[in-house]
Amino acid sequence: MALSTFIRVARYAINDADKRKSKLRPTEEDLKFRPKLGDNVLINSLLENEGLKKLFSQNRTQEWVAKDKIRDLYLSFLKTDTYKDYLHKPSDQHADQQILLALFKHLSGNENYNEIIEDFNALWQDDKSLIIGAIKKIIKSLPAPDDFYERFAIDEDTVEEFGKELLVDVLEQQQRYLEIIEPALNNWDVERVAIIDMILIKMGLSEFINFESIPTKVTLNEFVDLAKIYSTDKSKEFVNGILDRLLKKLEKEGAIVKEGRGLIG
Repeated sequence: MALSTFIRVARYAINDADKRKSKLRPTEEDLKFRPKLGDNVLINSLLENEGLKKLFSQNRTQEWVAKDKIRDLYLSFLKTDTYKDYLHKPSDQHADQQILLALFKHLSGNENYNEIIEDFNALWQDDKSLIIGAIKKIIKSLPAPDDFYERFAIDEDTVEEFGKELLVDVLEQQQRYLEIIEPALNNWDVERVAIIDMILIKMGLSEFINFESIPTKVTLNEFVDLAKIYSTDKSKEFVNGILDRLLKKLEKEGAIVKEGRGLIG
């Protein structure tokens, strides 16, 4: 749904162009308008992808979101300086990719977009960071082969296996992790730390140390988001602060090893 809605918002530029041209008295701006946001090599490669067409058809994604909601999301992006600058730039693949990334960033921070996706997927707040990351990778990979999206699909078995591994590690290493965390509390009484905050900090610590394929920045963002959803109003700052201190300490000690370049930080 998140990807389908994104594509529809971009493609709405073509509807916009048609409406502008059909005005009785189109302005000079209307006549000059070009729907390049919705009509470029990259967005067309998504539209023409047979695998995606089948997937969207099976899930009936278009029926979930009314056209007026797509229009409103499109119009909200039109007001941004990023879009206005793009209109006046020469068209090339890099510029098209950057504007699509900017559009998706705009949508992922838009309250109406998030409500639309959450209506379709009740677990959106839990899955959000994974889905956003996957869609960004998709945009950066365009244009791509017909089966490209399968590489970015979330494997439910893998997610379940990862969840179990994380849970078992945190349960088995509770005392060890507590001993690592306590000095980072800066004299804050461990008994006063909210239970959910302590659980999130231990989980983040486990990801830092044991899950080599997960960038540290992703871990930080993930657990701050979870604190916002499941804990108190000030928990996001608290969890972020403690995890950040732990990360710096562990990096200094050489206790964090990540696969590939650029995964730390």
